[in-house]
Amino acid sequence: MLLLAALALTSARAQLTPEQPYSPPSPAAGTTPSSGTPNAQWSAVLGNALWFYDAQRSGRLDTGSYPNRVPWRQDSAVDDGATVGVDLGGGWYDAGDWIKATYPLGMTMWALSWSAMSYGPGFEAAKQTAYMDSTLRWGYDWLMKAHPADDVLYVQTGSSAHDGGNAYWGPDSGLPGNRACYAVNASYPGTDAWASTAGAFAMGALAYQGTQWNTSSSAWGPAPLANASYAQTLLRHAETLYRVAKENERKSFADSVKAIGPAYTPSSFGDDLCTAALALAAATNNSAYYAEAYNHYTNYTLSKSGAVWNWDSRTPAAYVFFVELAAARPALAAGAGLAPNLTGWQAEVEGWIERSISGDGGRTYTSHAGLLLWTGDSDQASLNPAMSFASLLLRYAPLASADKADTYRRFAQSQIDYLMGKNPMNVPYIVGMHPNSPAAPHVVRGSGLTDESNLRDPPANKETLYGAVPGGPRPSDLWWPWRDDWVQNEIALDYNANLPALAAYQLASGAGDPYYVGVTQAYTVPSGQPCDDALPCKRGLSGGAIAGIVIGCLAAVVIAGVALWWWLRRR
Repeated sequence: MLLLAALALTSARAQLTPEQPYSPPSPAAGTTPSSGTPNAQWSAVLGNALWFYDAQRSGRLDTGSYPNRVPWRQDSAVDDGATVGVDLGGGWYDAGDWIKATYPLGMTMWALSWSAMSYGPGFEAAKQTAYMDSTLRWGYDWLMKAHPADDVLYVQTGSSAHDGGNAYWGPDSGLPGNRACYAVNASYPGTDAWASTAGAFAMGALAYQGTQWNTSSSAWGPAPLANASYAQTLLRHAETLYRVAKENERKSFADSVKAIGPAYTPSSFGDDLCTAALALAAATNNSAYYAEAYNHYTNYTLSKSGAVWNWDSRTPAAYVFFVELAAARPALAAGAGLAPNLTGWQAEVEGWIERSISGDGGRTYTSHAGLLLWTGDSDQASLNPAMSFASLLLRYAPLASADKADTYRRFAQSQIDYLMGKNPMNVPYIVGMHPNSPAAPHVVRGSGLTDESNLRDPPANKETLYGAVPGGPRPSDLWWPWRDDWVQNEIALDYNANLPALAAYQLASGAGDPYYVGVTQAYTVPSGQPCDDALPCKRGLSGGAIAGIVIGCLAAVVIAGVALWWWLRRR
């Protein structure tokens, strides 16, 4: 079995150096209108969005090309992988706890790489290209460590039951060692994890190839990340993992490695195989991969989906990617014996968009204030689905039918405006952007807490996790700023995955200030309870209400008996 760990040795070479150091501005700066070009507020959104990933880092934080720019973070989990004889130090903590999860990271790296491929002028204007380079390499370098042999892929580090997964609420310097590590291999397959990670590697290869991607009128071009050797290293990992995913038994990693628990249980792997083959087709210009992507699309019945784009569902991204390939690389379809069929793929994407906006697919509805929600998927993260939808709309609009582009842009902007404070709570749902931004996200690092039994005190975290997007408000548009409500306030890598694309798009298109700049009304905590999975409302009647009903019924029986006795006596 070919070992691949040595391929990571070139990963940190030729890394870009920032033109000037970036530090997040204070939340108070979010009330100052921008002047000049580029827009200072959107530049801060993009800068903070990437700073968030630095704050989520695991392992040794000062490693030559990767300086630690988050002063309150310390080294942690530096010996990850020691229990299995593999170096798994580094990477990112997936959410608010201490687990590192590979499967959802595949979607995150796909989205981040896609943004770098498409909105280069936005990253350049904000002087964030070098920080995007650092972000991508930090993620890919760890994924290469997690793939030490052809069929071996580590899918989780840390356990929810012990060793600092969900169980440890304390400083990073005290995180327990000897953490559990879980892998899939040929004996314990993980088709979805293999394919998801293969697709992520292929998208990274595309980003580092530096070629012009989109032939549409919005072809602003890629961020200048071109590095041929790094791109080739990523591509070798991508092709190996995709081959393993095809050749081994088709089975979910969650079924093979049950010890990791239900946190990330994929619903299917057909979409992972399809998007992996699509990205490989683009990265290699090999029509055979395109033919396989199309076969996955048909064999797994991915057409006419009503799905959301998130860590579990990659189908909508595949739709848009098929359109981009039909426009930018039509020879791929022709080489596979298929028509490029731009109009057919446009119809697929636009059908998905129209079903989503109208709710005709039975999966979506909008809140009173206009946030697009997916039944089930938005219950525990209302903002993430809406923002991923907006990013796909903006990406697709230049390739849409002529009468649809402006409509799609306007709807995407409505979702972005909601995120930026145009909502009943007057809250920009990005930590650190504005005085009304969330101040107590559900995250161990920087919270300053050590007592998990009292998570509402103090009402603000000790350190500000700039750029983090929390789960978001309830379908009622109400939001409670309570740290113990992980549904509304936990953060995650994939929640932030499309924020860089949205911000870079706004910069590249010359947009005005984000909505939050004009928000002056203070946030007010709503009455009542969230009634979500973290803080459920009590179902049924209280003991006092039940007692009252019983007493009332007994009284009614007594009164009815007396009335009947009196009536019989009169008779």
